[in-house]
Amino acid sequence: MIVLCNDDGFQAVGIRAIYKELAKLYEVVIVAPETEQSAMGHAITITQPLKVRRVVEHGKFIGYAVNGTPADCIKIATTVLFKKPPSMVVSGINQGGNLGTCAIYSGTVSAATEASIEGIPAIAISLDSFENSNFKFAAKFGAKLTKIILKNGLPDGVALNVNIPAVPESEVKGVSITRQGKSRVIETFDKRVDPRKNTYYWMAGEMRFDEVDEEADCFQVSNNYISITPIHFDLTNYSTINKLKSWDISL
Repeated sequence: MIVLCNDDGFQAVGIRAIYKELAKLYEVVIVAPETEQSAMGHAITITQPLKVRRVVEHGKFIGYAVNGTPADCIKIATTVLFKKPPSMVVSGINQGGNLGTCAIYSGTVSAATEASIEGIPAIAISLDSFENSNFKFAAKFGAKLTKIILKNGLPDGVALNVNIPAVPESEVKGVSITRQGKSRVIETFDKRVDPRKNTYYWMAGEMRFDEVDEEADCFQVSNNYISITPIHFDLTNYSTINKLKSWDISL
């Protein structure tokens, strides 16, 4: 069985597209947030109960809608919803790329990361556009990659972050194995006042990629290649450990 998750919500177009494609080949169950949880990162819910709603459409059971985060959904799916853990987790298809440091904020990527923590092979798939909602090719490629991973497996603790350029299939040049690139959001805050005269701020911003390295995910996607980046939940910077040990840090 394959579990599908995302951060755009249970009714999002992207998750329905990959569900339709994968259901041709496998038993698939959606376990996804009931409402949009974009940019929730790896947040989990500990201060309120999680409600799980069984969803039946056109007389067919398709999954569970959870009033929590993407990471919550995977925790629920791998522990209590099923008699045995899923064979694989597919997260997405996300509306908008998860390139560079965006991967840190992404609930879609975090769902895949949570699955890898649980020892389950997982991929996060994103379409690099907030306007183009044609997920057909992305879904087809996602199903192909799922089949490959089910055959070959993934190293322990590793998930794949997959970003697909939002161009016609004929314009996709190929597939690149990449590293996480460098990006940053140039934030702006729109200052507003509510009817009770309270000031509040609404964050906006523009994503900027500070990367020209051809091995980076953002470079490859911007050049119409599908980017596949192996990611791991271990955030240790190993190259700095010995340097810190050389410092005079003592009590």
